[in-house]
Amino acid sequence: MSIHSVMPSNHLVFVALFSFCPQPFTVLFCPTWMSVLSGLLPKLKTESPALLQQHPLYQMSELWPQETVLACLHLSLFHWSGSFTRVGPVFPTSSPHLAPVSAPVTVLWPNPQVCEWRPPEELKRLLDLELRDAGEPHHRLLQRCQDVIRYSVKTNHPRFFNQLYAGLDYYSLVARFMTEALNPSVYTYEVSPVFLLVEEAVLKKMIEFIGWKEGDGIFNPGGSVSNMYAMNLARYKYCPDIKEKGLSGLPRLILFTSAECHYSMKKSASFLGIGTENVCFVETDGRGKMIPEELEKRVQKAKKEGAAPFLVCATSGTTVLGAFDPLDEIADICERHGLWLHVDASWGGSALMSRKHRRLLQGIHRADSVAWNPHKMLMAGIQCCAFLVKDKSDLLKRCYSANASYLFQQDKFYDVSYDTGDKSIQCSRRPDAFKFWLAWKALGTLGLEERVNRALALSRYLVEEIKKREGFKLLMEPEYANICFWYIPPSLRQIEEGPEFWAKLHLVAPAIKERMMKKGSLMLGYQPHQGKVNFFRQVVISPQVSREDMDFLLDEIDLLGKDM
Repeated sequence: MSIHSVMPSNHLVFVALFSFCPQPFTVLFCPTWMSVLSGLLPKLKTESPALLQQHPLYQMSELWPQETVLACLHLSLFHWSGSFTRVGPVFPTSSPHLAPVSAPVTVLWPNPQVCEWRPPEELKRLLDLELRDAGEPHHRLLQRCQDVIRYSVKTNHPRFFNQLYAGLDYYSLVARFMTEALNPSVYTYEVSPVFLLVEEAVLKKMIEFIGWKEGDGIFNPGGSVSNMYAMNLARYKYCPDIKEKGLSGLPRLILFTSAECHYSMKKSASFLGIGTENVCFVETDGRGKMIPEELEKRVQKAKKEGAAPFLVCATSGTTVLGAFDPLDEIADICERHGLWLHVDASWGGSALMSRKHRRLLQGIHRADSVAWNPHKMLMAGIQCCAFLVKDKSDLLKRCYSANASYLFQQDKFYDVSYDTGDKSIQCSRRPDAFKFWLAWKALGTLGLEERVNRALALSRYLVEEIKKREGFKLLMEPEYANICFWYIPPSLRQIEEGPEFWAKLHLVAPAIKERMMKKGSLMLGYQPHQGKVNFFRQVVISPQVSREDMDFLLDEIDLLGKDM
């Protein structure tokens, strides 16, 4: 496979030549149109020369192998606003037309809206979602594709700050093209030899960064599922008979987690039959960190009441505040009481890649299991989520295996230890590790480290700008990439901070969010939290984000809210 960047006129085009098919084929995508190969149609072999002659990339035809098939679907990915903005490093250009991938370069990119808002009922009409008996002609399908792109949120836009994922890693995108075309399912070596080995290699490296000498793990659909895996595995370790005999006869099991934990802990307890009333939420300090002394008190209290503590879930990078629990102190308590320690590092785990910031997860090597999502800070593309376990005795497989005889035969002609699918609660499973592997291969560990460092440096820049500006107020000094702040419009700046002030301020963030969505200029999340009225939470992830984008964020909020 070779990847090149081509810049005819004002277009930035990325060309990926894939040679995993019987014949190589080309996938082209750029800001104003996208060419997607949906199938190798034989007739294109004879029609493609005419297509190429009319195509702006015709001059580049000497790059294509002789048997390359080119299929063009002109999809308007973005709407041009008539102006351009810089979007940071993508692919390099050492000539006006072609360059191999080797180093980043700054390029021009159209400055589109982040979203083109439509209310649900109107959008239903625009999309014509009804499925009919008869099929539609291709020109109409093409319009459907254009509409889907037009009205979807552009999460790779440098001013999309709404969630804990953003931006676009082109290597991961190429990997996704490949896996979608190959359509693999990762459960046995015989049907997915490459992707099982890739997953093994990635898990091994992630285990190394956690600080374990060995371990086990699996990629699964989401950090929420990883947390459920951990809860079930900890329960299985505590009482192995539950797999066959079920919940009857068990003592009242209880687990402990931070009051700032992800909501998946409650969902997992409900799903697994533990019960949400048996999730003990431990008090946090003013920065959102679990208080170890409170955890100790809660564990002792549960034991006195006859309950059976079995799990503590700490959080490294809480969803709203970006807080990191004190893992060493929590691990001491777990060791003292014989409790499984799971660390939900779905958001904060990527700090392990940075020598400067890995101190945030001091003590994570003492955990029994870890959830870590490379699709967040490391931009591997949704979804890419690893569940990692320190145990190397096949505990994960013993807990989840069902020994399906039509998949996991023990008399196969190869080493069946590579048939790892029985460790999963799924049967069919996507090769999510591959997109992370390809990006890691391309950027190296140092490139991933720089991605983390740059995001946190930009976060610090935004914090300092907030401190300088009238009408902006931080909730607290952040320790990660979560910047939480209020915008106080001019009408409230002279009012004393009492009940009336906070009641009125509570209405500001939702109103500004509505205006920015309808304008399409940026997307930023807000929420009330732990007794605090609505505030904005800004998160920096994408390397395409610049200081100019940080300045624009504050300017735009002020523009949208100054008349409130």
